[in-house]
Amino acid sequence: MTDMGAFREAVTAWAAGGPGDPARELAERLRVRAVVLLEGPSDVAAVSALAESRGRDLAAEGVCVLPMGGAMSVGRFAHLVGPPGLGLRLTGLCDEAERHYYARGWERAGAAQQGIFVCAADLEDELIRALGVTRVEELVQAEGDLRALQTFLRQPAQQGRTAQQQLRRFLGTKKGRKIRYGRVLVEALDPDRAPAPLEGLLAGL
Repeated sequence: MTDMGAFREAVTAWAAGGPGDPARELAERLRVRAVVLLEGPSDVAAVSALAESRGRDLAAEGVCVLPMGGAMSVGRFAHLVGPPGLGLRLTGLCDEAERHYYARGWERAGAAQQGIFVCAADLEDELIRALGVTRVEELVQAEGDLRALQTFLRQPAQQGRTAQQQLRRFLGTKKGRKIRYGRVLVEALDPDRAPAPLEGLLAGL
């Protein structure tokens, strides 16, 4: 496990009711300066892939990219690592539907609201729009998932939905698929086509 991985696990254990000293000690030793609070691992995959494509090592820069296991946990994490706790800078990426959780968490932690970057629907939707449906379908085929997609598209529930809506739903139908495609879709982006919320998040770190 990397040192930043150890810090991430220490914070997660602290949020679950464990002791805070391990997180405090690691934050000081690693000179952690900022924490990116994300809903889940697919968001981590996308943020990490974009950073790598720009030649950045966020861990070396003192930035911890931390999945919380759901947006409803943001208040607790923001309190622990933000101004009331470790005093680190907070930033985060969320879906439009979860914006209020982040805003409330930031407010209670006394953090600047401009650190929240919001996806119109969710990150997968942003990435599909940035790449275009045809390109995403090509990536699905390259990943060996074309037959699974074709089967999915024949389901009655998918009739009447746009191709973009169908692809977005498809990415969430199998455990681990959103995580894998979080990286695949970002790596396929042209340098100047990253979705605005993702670009803004990275540029602000």
